[in-house]
Amino acid sequence: MTTRVALVTGGTGGIGTAICKRLADAGHKVATNYRSEEKAKAWQAQMKADGYDFALVKGDVTSPEEAETMVREVEKTLGPIDILVNNAGITRDGTFHKMSSSQWGDVINTNLNSVFNVTRPVIEGMRERKWGRIIQISSINGLKGQYGQANYAAAKAGMHGFTISLARENAKLGITVNTVSPGYVATDMVMAVPEEVRAKIAADIPTGRLGKPEEIAYAVSFLVDEQAAWITGSNLDINGGHHMGW
Repeated sequence: MTTRVALVTGGTGGIGTAICKRLADAGHKVATNYRSEEKAKAWQAQMKADGYDFALVKGDVTSPEEAETMVREVEKTLGPIDILVNNAGITRDGTFHKMSSSQWGDVINTNLNSVFNVTRPVIEGMRERKWGRIIQISSINGLKGQYGQANYAAAKAGMHGFTISLARENAKLGITVNTVSPGYVATDMVMAVPEEVRAKIAADIPTGRLGKPEEIAYAVSFLVDEQAAWITGSNLDINGGHHMGW
């Protein structure tokens, strides 16, 4: 197994943490970004207690300048980035006829524009080295839509449009680009929802339960593997059968 450098945006969240751990377990050197130093340091301390030593780099992915500075800092600290997981995301829910421009803009900037901002300073190095793995963490709601999430669904759907275009441009250079679209996963945010609401969600899922962050991380580790070189431009739905595509 070749040790590579991986950058996971939004790595301090539930799914992000699981991805960081899985990639580290596979032997890779892993970095993630943060905006709140206090939260990040607490997360880093917990990770060290769990036996993981992740690089933390300050960077707001909604800013092209900060994103590039973040990438260069990771490269300076760990080496060239060969694996990029665009995982950063937020929600600002509300029905569209009441949605403010800031609710729309914040979600588009964090969930979609960030994908450009972080990938752009990474892609040239991957092309030069003729190897790379880029994965977007999208969502079931980018596929089926969701009431009160026009902003979120638009951003998440846009992520896969980015994936398939970038996959075509770089396929001959040893770079694969794929999307993972999780369904409802038992992160802290979801588990904070009232139990009766979670029960209704689970009842609509054919497997009868929420997903685990580790199950999403497994899919990421599969796609970044050396042997996954012929998988590009794909979207992997991981939702317990909640939404079945074709």
